[in-house]
Amino acid sequence: MLRDRINEAHMLAGVTIVDPQTTWIDPTVEIEPDVTIHPFTVLRGATVVRRGAEIHPHTVAVDVEIGEDATVGPFCYLRPGSVLAERTKAGTFVEIKNSRIGAGTKVPHLSYLGDADIGEGSNIAAGNITVNFPHQPGRAKGRTKIGNNVRTGVQNAFVAPVTIGDEAWIAAGSTITEDVPPGALAFARARQVNKEGYVERHRDD
Repeated sequence: MLRDRINEAHMLAGVTIVDPQTTWIDPTVEIEPDVTIHPFTVLRGATVVRRGAEIHPHTVAVDVEIGEDATVGPFCYLRPGSVLAERTKAGTFVEIKNSRIGAGTKVPHLSYLGDADIGEGSNIAAGNITVNFPHQPGRAKGRTKIGNNVRTGVQNAFVAPVTIGDEAWIAAGSTITEDVPPGALAFARARQVNKEGYVERHRDD
């Protein structure tokens, strides 16, 4: 009954909830008008959703801020301390924790951003991970800073603490352990080697 009352109050205030029976919103959540919430969404704690945002199915958001005209999900997990600015995208199978995502930045799919600050207009490619957990006991988690208009490649890892300058590009498959200057292209991967005829020579081994 409480779920139904909360959802009805939001809908009367101008929020579109596609399937109220599968949408769970804590009474502490704030949602502005013109927000669209798709089925199987859970909004908890001190979450704030700004006008025009769209939340796709199977999204969980806890103690976060979702900016105007942002797009979230499906299958997205927004953890406490995260702020998504206006026109951002946190897409399919994306997890964001204690991070700030700048206006117009896209994190489309299959990535984990923890303890990170991402600038405006950047594109975080598939399979990106901020490596924030130190193995040494007692050390705090490091932060990753990625500037404005940065283009990362698929399967990038950023070993914190590390800073990526504005308008830098990161090559696919790179593990970044050092700062990247603005406007630079960073490679951090082994060179590919093709051994021609290998399969035929070892077919009967």
